[in-house]
Amino acid sequence: MKPRTHFHFAWLCLAFGLAAVTAPAQSEKFLDQWIAAQANLRTWSADVVETRALKTLSQPLVSAGKVWVAIPDRFRWELGQPAQTIALRQPDQLCIIYPRLKRVEKYPLDGKQPGPWRDALALLDASFPRSRAELESRFQLLSITQTNGIIRLRMQPKSQAARKFLSEISVAVRAGDFSPASTELTFSDGSGIRNDFSNGILNPPLNPDLFKPDYGTNFTVVEPLGK
Repeated sequence: MKPRTHFHFAWLCLAFGLAAVTAPAQSEKFLDQWIAAQANLRTWSADVVETRALKTLSQPLVSAGKVWVAIPDRFRWELGQPAQTIALRQPDQLCIIYPRLKRVEKYPLDGKQPGPWRDALALLDASFPRSRAELESRFQLLSITQTNGIIRLRMQPKSQAARKFLSEISVAVRAGDFSPASTELTFSDGSGIRNDFSNGILNPPLNPDLFKPDYGTNFTVVEPLGK
């Protein structure tokens, strides 16, 4: 997979010491508690540090930024200060803005995208599952581990098409409030992208305009997947 493709998949999967795998009964209990906690979640914001370890790079690339989420279908993700990349998810599209390049890429979220891309879009919801049935329909749970107050879930997409690109996803949450601590994507070629979250705030008031694309008329707008 090319570096740019890795980058796009990283945006699409919004969502970790020595650790022992939890017993099945504990795993079942945690899953139920984690999903139940989502019922009270409306918004979330945090600082993020993204680390990209790609096969084509001799050293990992580290970028700091900020993320805002409005449940169920909006987020804003900025990397760089000032922002060099902005990803906006809306109900019907994912918009990626490159301010320095004056370029905008739009990806539809209408269920009509090709198989692998459609499966990858399902990863957007992995960190904030709305129901256990929905989570288990998309992912196979490999393990749940806990250490130092952090619980990590290792999962893989059930779709064979998605696994051609993405072999594993890890979601780590804080045991106290089930808020995201980190996410990690492992691609089929061994590359990986990790996001570590800090200073998270549950249910902050967020201006709806935060999730609207805002760019100049001099930006080039493209739709890589076509109509």
